[in-house]
Amino acid sequence: MIIENNKVVSVNYLLTKKANGEHVEQTSKEQPFVFIFGTGGLLEDFEQNLINKKAGDAFDFFVDHQRGYGVRDEQYLVNIPMEAFMGEDGKFDDENVKVGVTLPMVDNEGNPLYGTVLEIAENHIKMDFNHPLAGHDLHFKGEILEVRPATEDELAHGHVHGEHGHQH
Repeated sequence: MIIENNKVVSVNYLLTKKANGEHVEQTSKEQPFVFIFGTGGLLEDFEQNLINKKAGDAFDFFVDHQRGYGVRDEQYLVNIPMEAFMGEDGKFDDENVKVGVTLPMVDNEGNPLYGTVLEIAENHIKMDFNHPLAGHDLHFKGEILEVRPATEDELAHGHVHGEHGHQH
Protein backbone atom coordinates (compact mmCIF):
# COMPACT_ATOMS: atom_id res chain seq x y z
CA MET A 1 0.00 0.00 0.00
CA ILE A 2 1.40 3.41 -0.93
CA ILE A 3 1.28 6.64 1.03
CA GLU A 4 -1.55 8.88 -0.10
CA ASN A 5 -4.27 11.00 1.52
CA ASN A 6 -6.18 9.44 4.41
CA LYS A 7 -3.60 6.71 5.04
CA VAL A 8 -2.11 6.18 8.48
CA VAL A 9 1.66 6.27 8.15
CA SER A 10 4.24 5.08 10.68
CA VAL A 11 7.81 6.31 10.21
CA ASN A 12 11.07 6.02 12.04
CA TYR A 13 13.39 8.98 11.45
CA LEU A 14 16.30 11.07 12.60
CA LEU A 15 15.86 14.84 12.31
CA THR A 16 18.98 17.00 12.33
CA LYS A 17 19.89 20.57 11.44
CA LYS A 18 21.44 20.59 7.97
CA ALA A 19 24.12 23.17 8.73
CA ASN A 20 25.83 21.39 11.61
CA GLY A 21 24.19 17.97 11.95
CA GLU A 22 22.86 18.87 15.39
CA HIS A 23 20.41 16.22 16.57
CA VAL A 24 16.85 17.60 16.92
CA GLU A 25 14.63 14.55 17.28
CA GLN A 26 14.74 10.81 16.80
CA THR A 27 11.96 8.26 16.78
CA SER A 28 12.41 4.49 16.93
CA LYS A 29 10.76 1.38 15.55
CA GLU A 30 9.27 0.87 19.01
CA GLN A 31 8.07 4.49 19.26
CA PRO A 32 7.50 5.65 15.67
CA PHE A 33 5.93 8.87 14.47
CA VAL A 34 2.39 7.96 13.38
CA PHE A 35 0.10 10.35 11.50
CA ILE A 36 -2.75 10.59 9.01
CA PHE A 37 -1.29 11.65 5.67
CA GLY A 38 -2.76 14.67 3.89
CA THR A 39 -4.66 16.31 6.74
CA GLY A 40 -2.51 19.46 6.70
CA GLY A 41 -0.96 19.11 10.14
CA LEU A 42 2.62 18.53 8.97
CA LEU A 43 5.21 20.43 6.99
CA GLU A 44 4.11 20.31 3.36
CA ASP A 45 7.60 19.34 2.16
CA PHE A 46 7.73 16.49 4.70
CA GLU A 47 4.59 14.97 3.22
CA GLN A 48 5.64 15.67 -0.39
CA ASN A 49 8.83 13.69 0.17
CA LEU A 50 6.85 10.68 1.46
CA ILE A 51 3.99 10.54 -1.04
CA ASN A 52 3.77 7.26 -3.00
CA LYS A 53 6.33 5.51 -0.77
CA LYS A 54 5.46 2.19 0.89
CA ALA A 55 6.45 0.19 3.96
CA GLY A 56 10.14 -0.65 3.83
CA ASP A 57 11.10 2.38 1.72
CA ALA A 58 13.87 4.63 3.00
CA PHE A 59 13.88 8.42 2.77
CA ASP A 60 16.57 11.06 3.04
CA PHE A 61 15.65 14.67 2.26
CA PHE A 62 16.12 18.28 3.29
CA VAL A 63 13.51 20.94 4.06
CA ASP A 64 14.61 24.53 3.50
CA HIS A 65 13.89 26.77 6.49
CA GLN A 66 11.60 28.98 4.40
CA ARG A 67 9.46 25.91 3.66
CA GLY A 68 9.85 24.57 7.21
CA TYR A 69 9.48 26.81 10.24
CA GLY A 70 10.33 30.07 8.48
CA VAL A 71 13.01 32.68 9.01
CA ARG A 72 13.88 34.02 12.42
CA ASP A 73 12.12 37.32 12.98
CA GLU A 74 13.58 39.90 15.35
CA GLN A 75 10.09 41.25 16.10
CA TYR A 76 9.45 38.01 18.01
CA LEU A 77 12.13 38.97 20.53
CA VAL A 78 10.07 40.67 23.22
CA ASN A 79 10.79 42.34 26.56
CA ILE A 80 8.07 41.39 29.02
CA PRO A 81 7.66 43.35 32.27
CA MET A 82 8.98 41.55 35.34
CA GLU A 83 5.50 41.75 36.94
CA ALA A 84 4.22 39.10 34.53
CA PHE A 85 6.49 36.58 36.25
CA MET A 86 5.52 37.30 39.83
CA GLY A 87 3.81 34.59 41.84
CA GLU A 88 0.70 35.09 43.96
CA ASP A 89 3.05 35.91 46.85
CA GLY A 90 4.41 38.89 44.87
CA LYS A 91 7.85 37.28 44.44
CA PHE A 92 9.65 36.60 41.18
CA ASP A 93 9.28 32.96 40.04
CA ASP A 94 13.01 32.20 39.89
CA GLU A 95 12.33 28.46 40.15
CA ASN A 96 10.71 28.31 36.69
CA VAL A 97 11.95 31.45 34.92
CA LYS A 98 15.56 30.81 33.93
CA VAL A 99 17.64 31.62 30.86
CA GLY A 100 17.19 28.89 28.25
CA VAL A 101 13.85 27.64 29.59
CA THR A 102 10.84 27.57 27.26
CA LEU A 103 7.66 28.76 28.99
CA PRO A 104 4.00 28.51 28.05
CA MET A 105 2.52 31.99 27.60
CA VAL A 106 -0.58 33.63 26.12
CA ASP A 107 -0.77 36.57 23.73
CA ASN A 108 -3.06 39.61 24.06
CA GLU A 109 -5.97 37.64 22.57
CA GLY A 110 -5.50 34.67 24.92
CA ASN A 111 -3.89 32.39 22.32
CA PRO A 112 -1.33 29.95 23.72
CA LEU A 113 2.29 30.24 22.57
CA TYR A 114 5.74 29.33 23.82
CA GLY A 115 8.69 31.61 24.44
CA THR A 116 12.28 30.92 25.38
CA VAL A 117 13.87 33.07 28.11
CA LEU A 118 16.93 34.81 26.65
CA GLU A 119 17.77 37.28 29.41
CA ILE A 120 16.62 38.22 32.89
CA ALA A 121 17.10 41.95 33.41
CA GLU A 122 16.22 44.17 36.33
CA ASN A 123 12.83 45.29 35.00
CA HIS A 124 12.00 42.78 32.26
CA ILE A 125 12.49 39.32 30.85
CA LYS A 126 13.65 39.11 27.23
CA MET A 127 11.93 36.23 25.44
CA ASP A 128 12.15 34.70 21.97
CA PHE A 129 8.81 33.66 20.46
CA ASN A 130 10.29 32.33 17.20
CA HIS A 131 9.78 28.61 16.61
CA PRO A 132 12.94 26.87 17.90
CA LEU A 133 13.62 25.56 14.37
CA ALA A 134 12.99 28.89 12.59
CA GLY A 135 15.95 29.75 10.38
CA HIS A 136 17.22 26.16 10.25
CA ASP A 137 17.26 23.93 7.18
CA LEU A 138 16.21 20.44 8.27
CA HIS A 139 17.45 16.98 7.33
CA PHE A 140 15.07 14.02 7.67
CA LYS A 141 16.46 10.51 7.25
CA GLY A 142 14.51 7.35 7.99
CA GLU A 143 12.20 4.63 6.80
CA ILE A 144 8.52 3.93 6.28
CA LEU A 145 7.42 1.27 8.78
CA GLU A 146 3.73 0.86 7.96
CA VAL A 147 0.98 2.27 5.74
CA ARG A 148 -2.68 1.44 6.29
CA PRO A 149 -6.07 3.01 5.60
CA ALA A 150 -7.31 5.38 8.31
CA THR A 151 -10.51 4.27 10.01
CA GLU A 152 -13.67 6.36 9.84
CA ASP A 153 -13.20 7.26 13.53
CA GLU A 154 -9.62 8.39 12.93
CA LEU A 155 -10.67 10.56 9.99
CA ALA A 156 -13.59 12.03 11.96
CA HIS A 157 -11.35 12.83 14.95
CA GLY A 158 -8.38 13.95 12.85
CA HIS A 159 -5.82 11.74 14.59
CA VAL A 160 -4.62 8.15 14.80
CA HIS A 161 -6.18 5.79 17.34
CA GLY A 162 -4.72 2.61 18.80
CA GLU A 163 -1.10 1.62 19.19
CA HIS A 164 1.20 4.68 18.99
CA GLY A 165 -1.87 6.87 18.44
CA HIS A 166 -4.36 8.68 20.64
CA GLN A 167 -6.47 6.65 23.05
CA HIS A 168 -10.02 7.65 23.98
